[in-house]
Amino acid sequence: MSALAEKEEKLFDCRVAFASTLEALAEDNTSIVTVVNDSVGSSKLGGFQKRWPERLVNVGIAEQNMVGVGAGLANGGRIPFVSAAGCFLTARALEQIKADVCYTNTNVKLVGQSSGVAYGELGPTHHSIEDMAWLRALPNLRIIVPSDPWETSEAVRLAASVDGPVYLRISRFPVPAIARPEGAQFRLGVAETLKPGNDAAIIANGVMVHRALEAAAKLAGQGIDARVINMSSIAPLDIETIVSAAGTGAVVTVEEGSVRGGLGGAVAEVMAEHCPARLKIMGFPEFAPTGSISFLYSHFNLTADGIAASVRGVLEAGNDT
Repeated sequence: MSALAEKEEKLFDCRVAFASTLEALAEDNTSIVTVVNDSVGSSKLGGFQKRWPERLVNVGIAEQNMVGVGAGLANGGRIPFVSAAGCFLTARALEQIKADVCYTNTNVKLVGQSSGVAYGELGPTHHSIEDMAWLRALPNLRIIVPSDPWETSEAVRLAASVDGPVYLRISRFPVPAIARPEGAQFRLGVAETLKPGNDAAIIANGVMVHRALEAAAKLAGQGIDARVINMSSIAPLDIETIVSAAGTGAVVTVEEGSVRGGLGGAVAEVMAEHCPARLKIMGFPEFAPTGSISFLYSHFNLTADGIAASVRGVLEAGNDT
């Protein structure tokens, strides 16, 4: 077996982890239902539909209705997982998310599938890079951006167990499983320090976490000890960990989303109030053009080399002051 084939076997689609975990939960909890917008296949819910066809509602391409139906099911005592492409769920149905789910604190689980630029060549209409900025402004909504299959599974379990709105941002871009110590736990509102370091801190979430780890490894070879933090919980936010990261004097945030209002914006707000320090926000500064995922990541420097270069740039800027 070639090294490339071996590496490919270790990549995982987090949508599969989402669907398999949801099925496992639904076996024991008959209140769990799903609502989709002709997105059974892209949400990997074919198995769920086959097992419980009466517990999957397909509203067709009608995202506003989809969220409204989910809210109605929740008000009837069900636990609805409303699953659709993130770009359409959060843009077309933003008013329904605001009024029917968040304002009323209704027990709806929103699942934004194929987030970021996962649709690649389908272009800006299908990119979901603004969702964090929109949703962070809404009250009562817990927002989670899992980094790998284990964290995706844990996030689904948490979403099903808590009462109230949750938004899960699930990517279709294959990622490796992240190495964690035995007994690791996913906790809402608590960031995960994957690598200690005192020279700088890289704060990432979603598909960017493993790239942040790769960047830290490159920096270590250059004598720079970079901390890596997985900030999968955007709301609630782990303020204490951000303050600690700012203590290094140099922070770089990395996300598969807009540089305005998302993870970087959340970190900047905390740092501005509690612990001013040098900060670089990495992500998409504009509409991402049409192109493959690999091209888009490279174009906007969302690679291990690009992240490492940003960390060096922040450190060099500090040395000039």
